[in-house]
Amino acid sequence: MAKKKGLPLGTFLKRFSSEAQCQEYLASQRWQTGYVCPQCGCRHGYRLSNGRYQCAQCRHQTSVTAGTVLHKTHMPLTQWFLAFYFVSQDKRGISAVHLAAMLGTTYKTAWSMLRRIRIAMGQRNETHQLCGVIEFDDAYFGGPTTGKKRGRGTEKAKVFVALSLDERGNPGFLKMRVTPNIKQTSVKKFAHAAFADGSEIHSDGYCSYIPALDSYTHEHKLYDPDSGFLHWLHIVISNAKAFILGTYHGLSKKYLQSYLDEYSFRFCRRDFGAALLERLTLAVSLSHLAD
Repeated sequence: MAKKKGLPLGTFLKRFSSEAQCQEYLASQRWQTGYVCPQCGCRHGYRLSNGRYQCAQCRHQTSVTAGTVLHKTHMPLTQWFLAFYFVSQDKRGISAVHLAAMLGTTYKTAWSMLRRIRIAMGQRNETHQLCGVIEFDDAYFGGPTTGKKRGRGTEKAKVFVALSLDERGNPGFLKMRVTPNIKQTSVKKFAHAAFADGSEIHSDGYCSYIPALDSYTHEHKLYDPDSGFLHWLHIVISNAKAFILGTYHGLSKKYLQSYLDEYSFRFCRRDFGAALLERLTLAVSLSHLAD
């Protein structure tokens, strides 16, 4: 199936050129079955002239961004939607430097906007569990340090990577999670959150994997790049490293998870084309403030 084309800028501007258009669209995404008061749960309300929504029962007023990652933003929604557009339409991602230039903002503002967008992406990714056949391994991100150990004893950031396969053996959905270690307890914690019951896991049989994954069907064998085993998983890992290096030129361990969230969000929706903007605004509208 051919991949869908992106959304033309002219079409985007016709739909989201005013604050009212952006507010109405976010409201339709946030309350897809109709308005619900966050205070009392009443399903009857009306929009005020200032763009806020008021509950017909308790009179509580709320905005379409209240409680989301856009909570108390001082940036106009038209600027936010432009950011959503630029982020969603470039499969390589967009850096804060580039976004600042496109929006006419400061680097600090663009960086903060991207951080909030990636939080929404990560929260949306967490709602899905992988199922069926799943390729699983760990990977290491960061530049090499002279004289330090490589491989599974490395000081680089450690990341669990899991990729589901469809009926034809092609890539499906992706999960990536930074982990302090790859010990049995950490593996089991990741698997419990990421894998649905009854899944079939394929791995290289690392010592901590076998006991940690004993509640799943677990096929494991020594990894051989010529065997085709874990083929797609290692391609995805390689592409993730290229994504981070090519667009963001490397980053610290502190922010690695948010960039992996962005990569995973894009990967899982790689065939959405113009509809990726809709999926991103949905993720933002249903997001919640980080603890």
